[in-house]
Parts: sequence; structure tokens; C-alpha cells
Amino acid sequence: MDTVALGKVEVTRVVELPAKGSARDYIFPDVPVGHWQAHENWLAPTFLDPAADEVRTVSQTWLIRSEGRTILIDTGIGNDRERPAMPSFHHLHTDYLGELAAAGVRPDDVDTVVCTHVHGDHVGWNTRLTDDGEWRPTFPNAQYVISRADFDYWNPANGHRTRAGLQMANVFEDSVAPVHRAGQTVLWEGDHYDVDAQLRIEPVPGHTPGSSVVWLRSGKERAVFAGDLLHSPLQIVEPDDCPGFDEDEPRARESRRRVLGEAADRGALLIPAHFPGPGAAEVRRVGDRFEVKDWAAWR
Repeated sequence: MDTVALGKVEVTRVVELPAKGSARDYIFPDVPVGHWQAHENWLAPTFLDPAADEVRTVSQTWLIRSEGRTILIDTGIGNDRERPAMPSFHHLHTDYLGELAAAGVRPDDVDTVVCTHVHGDHVGWNTRLTDDGEWRPTFPNAQYVISRADFDYWNPANGHRTRAGLQMANVFEDSVAPVHRAGQTVLWEGDHYDVDAQLRIEPVPGHTPGSSVVWLRSGKERAVFAGDLLHSPLQIVEPDDCPGFDEDEPRARESRRRVLGEAADRGALLIPAHFPGPGAAEVRRVGDRFEVKDWAAWR
């Protein structure tokens, strides 16, 4: 299991589903194929399968041990979900809790769950289906930190028309509402929310209205857990390229460029949600553009 120490914080990568390929024109329907071809020499084979014309992604979350507390950044897809418009998530069964146990964590041990945004592959293990047919919080002692903007946007009672449409069917009802009813949510708003002295959540709207990143600052070490700000390393060198999942593409481009610039200027390790292989990268500025300086080294 991949682990890295960043200052006084320990970060462990917890994989729910291993890397797989998805059709390039499904994930990035509006990105010219020439962008991929121009960077194929370093994207393939880890992040791109040119022969199959597929982008490779992974479903993973991040386990943080900080100041004696156990923190999860995102909770993956989850089991037993009704996801009729998302076949790869529909009635899924994974051993995610077994993977957490292998990292030495039981559900009762988790103190905080940070949801970078409310999408079905980031909030799924917020809950689990009990024998009585009810969705109940998976982590009974945790606070679930969710942006109020996303909570309100995806709440069906508010009647928002969304780009995701049916792809978000049942997500709020089975993965968000139950933890809220249990009194375990913290709905944050404003320009930041401090999880502790070393972890700060900041808004990066665009992918969803309440999308956020988590900045880690510990000693001289810096990192940013970027959620779905990027789905492929292609977006480091082509930050204006958007996946078909961004609710507001202009705002997503602005947020992506801002965080890439801050990561480069601060020497922060960029840790997106879906990068397979090394999973994280150091970035640097090259004029008004960005490139990968180095890939993460896990122990």
C-alpha cells in the first residue's frame, strides 16, 4: 500500500478499483484528439491506451493521519448502489473496507471525512446498506465535511437542472442525506475550512459548484489533494481541456489554472483523485504553461 510522509502528516493511498480504461471521447468528448497525440509519448501506457483509444483512471481515496486523527479524503463509489445511468457503478461490490483495514483503519476509527465534491464516485462509502434495508453512515464517529454549495446544488428538493442529469440519480439520497439526518455533516462555506492546523479546504468551483481542494502544509512540505480538478495528466499541460463531467467549464478552467500555479509556486505535490500509476506529480511553470517536473515517490 502506497504511503508517504509529508512533514508530520502520513498519507496512504487506498484503492477501491484498480486502473481501467474508459473511452476517450466519453471522458473528454470535446478535447481534440491531437492534444492526446501530441503527448502520447509520456501519457502512454499509464494514463492513455492509444490502441484502444481509452483514458486510464483509477478509483481511490486518501487516508490521512494528522495530529493523532484519522481523516479520509473522499470515499469512493460504494457498494449496493442503484446507478442505472452509470453502469460501472451499478450494484458494485468492492472490498474498500478491507483495504482500509489493511491500512490499519476500522470504520469506527475515522474522525473526519472530507468530500471534495458531491459526485457518485466520491461520496459512495459515506454510507452502507444495513440488513434492515436502510442507508446508514459507514463511519459512525466521523464528521462529514461537505460544501454547502454542493449540498444545496445536488439536493433534489431544490430542483436544479444539472449537466450530470440522470448520472446523479440516487446519489444524494443514499450517500449524503443519511449522514445529514444522522447529524454528522459539517456544511462549510466561505473561502476556506480548516480541518486541523495542517489541512485546509479551499473552494475550486467549476467541476461542481462546491468542488474543493485540500491543502496540506506541514513543516516544509506542501501538497494539494485536487479531487476532480484534473482527470488526466493531460490537463497539466493543457489546463483548458475539460472532461464531460464539469458542470461549469469556464469556472473549472479558471480553478485548474489557479491551483496549478499555486502548486508550482509552492512546490506542492499535486494529488488528484483519479491518476493511476504514480498517482501524484510535482509541477512547474514553463512560461505561461505547466509541465510535470517529477512523479511521486511512495515508500
